[in-house]
Amino acid sequence: MPHVALLAAQTKAVQVRNIFCIGRNYSAHIAELGNRPEEDPVVFIKPTSALHVQGKPIVLPVHSSEVHYEAELVLLVGKAGKHIPEDEAMDYIAGYGLGLDLTARDLQTKAKQGGLPWAVAKGFDCAATVTPFVPANTIQNPFEIQFEMHLNGHLRQHGDIRKMLFSIPLIVHYLSTVFALQEGDLIFTGTPEGVGSLTSLDKIRLVLPGHIDTEFDVI
Repeated sequence: MPHVALLAAQTKAVQVRNIFCIGRNYSAHIAELGNRPEEDPVVFIKPTSALHVQGKPIVLPVHSSEVHYEAELVLLVGKAGKHIPEDEAMDYIAGYGLGLDLTARDLQTKAKQGGLPWAVAKGFDCAATVTPFVPANTIQNPFEIQFEMHLNGHLRQHGDIRKMLFSIPLIVHYLSTVFALQEGDLIFTGTPEGVGSLTSLDKIRLVLPGHIDTEFDVI
Protein backbone atom coordinates (compact mmCIF):
# COMPACT_ATOMS: atom_id res chain seq x y z
CA MET A 1 0.00 0.00 0.00
CA PRO A 2 1.27 3.54 -0.76
CA HIS A 3 1.88 6.08 2.00
CA VAL A 4 1.44 9.79 2.57
CA ALA A 5 3.30 12.04 5.00
CA LEU A 6 1.61 13.45 8.09
CA LEU A 7 3.57 16.47 9.29
CA ALA A 8 3.49 15.92 13.05
CA ALA A 9 6.37 16.64 15.46
CA GLN A 10 8.25 14.12 13.38
CA THR A 11 7.02 13.28 9.88
CA LYS A 12 4.85 10.18 10.09
CA ALA A 13 4.14 7.83 7.19
CA VAL A 14 0.46 6.92 6.90
CA GLN A 15 -0.68 3.95 4.83
CA VAL A 16 -3.39 4.90 2.33
CA ARG A 17 -6.38 2.57 2.03
CA ASN A 18 -9.03 4.06 -0.27
CA ILE A 19 -9.17 7.26 -2.29
CA PHE A 20 -12.67 8.76 -2.38
CA CYS A 21 -13.48 11.82 -4.49
CA ILE A 22 -16.44 14.20 -4.40
CA GLY A 23 -17.47 15.80 -7.68
CA ARG A 24 -19.60 18.87 -8.39
CA ASN A 25 -19.15 20.44 -4.96
CA TYR A 26 -18.66 24.09 -5.99
CA SER A 27 -21.38 25.89 -7.96
CA ALA A 28 -18.98 27.94 -10.09
CA HIS A 29 -17.06 24.82 -11.16
CA ILE A 30 -20.31 23.05 -12.02
CA ALA A 31 -21.20 26.01 -14.23
CA GLU A 32 -17.81 26.22 -15.97
CA LEU A 33 -18.11 22.59 -17.11
CA GLY A 34 -21.78 22.92 -18.08
CA ASN A 35 -22.94 20.38 -15.50
CA ARG A 36 -25.83 20.52 -13.06
CA PRO A 37 -25.81 20.23 -9.25
CA GLU A 38 -27.00 17.01 -7.64
CA GLU A 39 -29.07 16.41 -4.51
CA ASP A 40 -26.50 13.99 -3.08
CA PRO A 41 -22.70 14.08 -3.32
CA VAL A 42 -21.26 12.73 -6.57
CA VAL A 43 -18.76 10.06 -5.50
CA PHE A 44 -16.07 8.29 -7.47
CA ILE A 45 -13.00 6.31 -6.43
CA LYS A 46 -9.40 6.34 -7.64
CA PRO A 47 -7.05 3.34 -7.35
CA THR A 48 -4.18 3.68 -4.90
CA SER A 49 -1.81 3.30 -7.86
CA ALA A 50 -2.92 6.82 -8.87
CA LEU A 51 -1.45 8.27 -5.67
CA HIS A 52 1.50 10.60 -6.23
CA VAL A 53 3.42 12.49 -3.55
CA GLN A 54 6.01 15.25 -3.39
CA GLY A 55 9.53 14.51 -4.61
CA LYS A 56 8.94 13.20 -8.12
CA PRO A 57 7.46 14.99 -11.16
CA ILE A 58 3.93 14.48 -12.36
CA VAL A 59 4.01 12.37 -15.53
CA LEU A 60 1.19 13.16 -17.94
CA PRO A 61 -0.55 10.08 -19.38
CA VAL A 62 0.04 9.13 -22.99
CA HIS A 63 -3.57 8.08 -23.52
CA SER A 64 -4.93 11.65 -23.20
CA SER A 65 -4.31 14.91 -25.05
CA GLU A 66 -6.15 17.11 -22.54
CA VAL A 67 -5.28 16.63 -18.87
CA HIS A 68 -6.83 19.15 -16.49
CA TYR A 69 -5.73 20.10 -12.97
CA GLU A 70 -8.36 20.27 -10.23
CA ALA A 71 -6.98 21.51 -6.91
CA GLU A 72 -8.82 20.31 -3.81
CA LEU A 73 -8.76 20.11 -0.04
CA VAL A 74 -8.05 16.50 0.91
CA LEU A 75 -9.05 14.85 4.19
CA LEU A 76 -7.04 12.09 5.86
CA VAL A 77 -9.30 9.72 7.80
CA GLY A 78 -7.84 8.90 11.22
CA LYS A 79 -10.05 6.05 12.42
CA ALA A 80 -12.51 3.53 11.07
CA GLY A 81 -16.22 4.28 11.13
CA LYS A 82 -19.59 3.39 9.70
CA HIS A 83 -22.80 5.48 9.76
CA ILE A 84 -20.92 8.40 11.33
CA PRO A 85 -23.26 11.18 12.56
CA GLU A 86 -22.53 14.62 11.12
CA ASP A 87 -21.93 16.07 14.59
CA GLU A 88 -19.16 13.50 15.18
CA ALA A 89 -17.62 13.55 11.70
CA MET A 90 -14.80 15.99 12.45
CA ASP A 91 -13.45 13.58 15.10
CA TYR A 92 -12.62 11.11 12.32
CA ILE A 93 -10.30 13.48 10.45
CA ALA A 94 -6.61 13.07 11.29
CA GLY A 95 -5.18 15.58 8.86
CA TYR A 96 -5.70 18.05 6.05
CA GLY A 97 -3.75 18.28 2.82
CA LEU A 98 -4.12 19.62 -0.70
CA GLY A 99 -4.39 17.54 -3.81
CA LEU A 100 -4.78 17.50 -7.56
CA ASP A 101 -7.61 15.43 -8.97
CA LEU A 102 -6.02 15.17 -12.40
CA THR A 103 -8.57 14.46 -15.10
CA ALA A 104 -8.21 13.33 -18.71
CA ARG A 105 -10.95 15.74 -19.77
CA ASP A 106 -11.15 14.47 -23.35
CA LEU A 107 -11.76 10.93 -22.15
CA GLN A 108 -14.12 11.99 -19.38
CA THR A 109 -16.25 13.98 -21.83
CA LYS A 110 -16.44 11.00 -24.18
CA ALA A 111 -17.38 8.68 -21.28
CA LYS A 112 -20.07 11.04 -20.02
CA GLN A 113 -21.60 11.32 -23.49
CA GLY A 114 -21.84 7.55 -23.66
CA GLY A 115 -23.02 7.08 -20.08
CA LEU A 116 -19.84 5.14 -19.30
CA PRO A 117 -17.63 5.04 -16.16
CA TRP A 118 -14.88 7.61 -15.59
CA ALA A 119 -12.13 5.23 -14.39
CA VAL A 120 -9.79 5.70 -17.35
CA ALA A 121 -10.21 9.48 -17.17
CA LYS A 122 -9.70 9.72 -13.41
CA GLY A 123 -7.57 6.77 -12.30
CA PHE A 124 -4.30 6.94 -14.24
CA ASP A 125 -0.87 7.19 -12.58
CA CYS A 126 -0.36 10.55 -10.78
CA ALA A 127 -4.11 11.33 -11.01
CA ALA A 128 -4.30 11.59 -7.20
CA THR A 129 -1.39 13.92 -6.45
CA VAL A 130 -1.20 15.10 -2.82
CA THR A 131 0.90 17.33 -0.60
CA PRO A 132 2.02 16.29 2.87
CA PHE A 133 -0.78 16.47 5.44
CA VAL A 134 -0.92 18.62 8.57
CA PRO A 135 -2.52 17.27 11.76
CA ALA A 136 -6.17 18.25 12.13
CA ASN A 137 -5.57 19.87 15.51
CA THR A 138 -3.21 22.42 13.93
CA ILE A 139 -6.02 23.93 11.84
CA GLN A 140 -7.62 26.58 14.02
CA ASN A 141 -10.94 26.78 12.17
CA PRO A 142 -11.44 23.90 9.72
CA PHE A 143 -14.78 25.36 8.59
CA GLU A 144 -13.04 28.41 7.09
CA ILE A 145 -10.17 26.75 5.21
CA GLN A 146 -8.99 28.52 2.06
CA PHE A 147 -6.36 27.28 -0.39
CA GLU A 148 -4.64 28.26 -3.63
CA MET A 149 -3.33 26.63 -6.78
CA HIS A 150 -0.68 28.47 -8.81
CA LEU A 151 0.42 27.46 -12.31
CA ASN A 152 3.74 28.80 -13.59
CA GLY A 153 3.64 31.60 -11.04
CA HIS A 154 0.03 32.65 -11.70
CA LEU A 155 -2.91 32.08 -9.34
CA ARG A 156 -5.40 29.81 -11.12
CA GLN A 157 -7.68 28.52 -8.35
CA HIS A 158 -8.74 29.89 -5.00
CA GLY A 159 -10.74 27.52 -2.85
CA ASP A 160 -12.94 28.55 0.08
CA ILE A 161 -14.68 25.56 1.66
CA ARG A 162 -17.50 27.79 2.88
CA LYS A 163 -18.61 27.72 -0.77
CA MET A 164 -18.84 23.92 -0.90
CA LEU A 165 -22.34 22.60 -1.57
CA PHE A 166 -21.64 19.62 0.73
CA SER A 167 -19.76 20.40 3.94
CA ILE A 168 -16.96 18.30 5.41
CA PRO A 169 -19.21 16.74 8.09
CA LEU A 170 -21.88 15.90 5.52
CA ILE A 171 -19.31 14.34 3.16
CA VAL A 172 -17.88 12.13 5.93
CA HIS A 173 -21.38 11.16 7.08
CA TYR A 174 -22.57 10.37 3.56
CA LEU A 175 -19.52 8.32 2.61
CA SER A 176 -19.75 6.33 5.85
CA THR A 177 -23.35 5.35 5.11
CA VAL A 178 -22.23 3.70 1.85
CA PHE A 179 -18.68 2.57 2.66
CA ALA A 180 -16.98 1.46 5.86
CA LEU A 181 -14.39 4.22 6.22
CA GLN A 182 -10.93 3.04 7.26
CA GLU A 183 -7.94 4.65 8.88
CA GLY A 184 -5.78 5.99 6.06
CA ASP A 185 -8.59 6.71 3.61
CA LEU A 186 -8.24 9.94 1.63
CA ILE A 187 -11.21 12.11 0.69
CA PHE A 188 -10.88 14.67 -2.12
CA THR A 189 -13.59 17.23 -1.35
CA GLY A 190 -14.14 18.85 -4.76
CA THR A 191 -12.56 21.62 -6.81
CA PRO A 192 -13.47 25.30 -7.22
CA GLU A 193 -13.64 27.06 -10.57
CA GLY A 194 -10.54 27.82 -12.61
CA VAL A 195 -9.56 24.34 -13.83
CA GLY A 196 -7.45 24.14 -16.95
CA SER A 197 -5.00 22.13 -19.02
CA LEU A 198 -1.51 20.97 -18.08
CA THR A 199 1.46 20.62 -20.40
CA SER A 200 4.99 19.33 -19.99
CA LEU A 201 7.35 21.69 -18.10
CA ASP A 202 4.48 23.29 -16.15
CA LYS A 203 5.14 24.07 -12.49
CA ILE A 204 2.33 23.72 -9.94
CA ARG A 205 2.26 25.23 -6.47
CA LEU A 206 -0.36 24.28 -3.86
CA VAL A 207 -0.76 26.55 -0.83
CA LEU A 208 -2.68 26.18 2.42
CA PRO A 209 -1.62 29.49 4.01
CA GLY A 210 0.50 29.04 7.11
CA HIS A 211 0.64 25.25 6.77
CA ILE A 212 1.42 23.89 3.28
CA ASP A 213 3.41 25.28 0.37
CA THR A 214 4.31 22.47 -2.04
CA GLU A 215 5.51 22.49 -5.64
CA PHE A 216 5.23 19.86 -8.37
CA ASP A 217 6.92 19.76 -11.78
CA VAL A 218 5.05 18.32 -14.77
CA ILE A 219 6.73 16.25 -17.47
